[in-house]
Amino acid sequence: MIDDTLLHEACSLLAACRAKGVKLATAESCTGGLIAAALTAIAGSSDVVDRGFVTYSNAGKHEMLGVPMGLIAEHGVVSEAVARAMAEGALARSRAGMAVAVTGIAGPGGGSAQKPVGLVCFGLAQRGEPVASDSRLFPGDRTAVRAATVAHAFTLIRARL
Repeated sequence: MIDDTLLHEACSLLAACRAKGVKLATAESCTGGLIAAALTAIAGSSDVVDRGFVTYSNAGKHEMLGVPMGLIAEHGVVSEAVARAMAEGALARSRAGMAVAVTGIAGPGGGSAQKPVGLVCFGLAQRGEPVASDSRLFPGDRTAVRAATVAHAFTLIRARL
């Protein structure tokens, strides 16, 4: 799943984080830890990666990241509001200076007309900065959606650096 392109992007992102003195945390649902896995596949990444949270269930998001169950009920688990709350929770529960969060529908099932397969919501929290969010609809099968999610998470982090 972690191909050479993602490994190259991870290596480049780690170097950029080192240059800025930024430590990272991840909060992942639909990727199941692939963002953290891609970063930590690079030797020496421990000076940048503080920790990763895999919160696949709603209970996990609530218990590990402090996402209010009412927020999930109001907006749905696949929403920018929940992605922002996940990122804020990861930042608050880590020593990182920046946290990225993802929640989405990787497929092949689970989609709807309002929230189709391939929809992924992103949150990005950084100490002293407003929390950002973004949504993308990625084409392809489960593997393609998850790989595209990792790549876009890296793009968001790099843009904030």
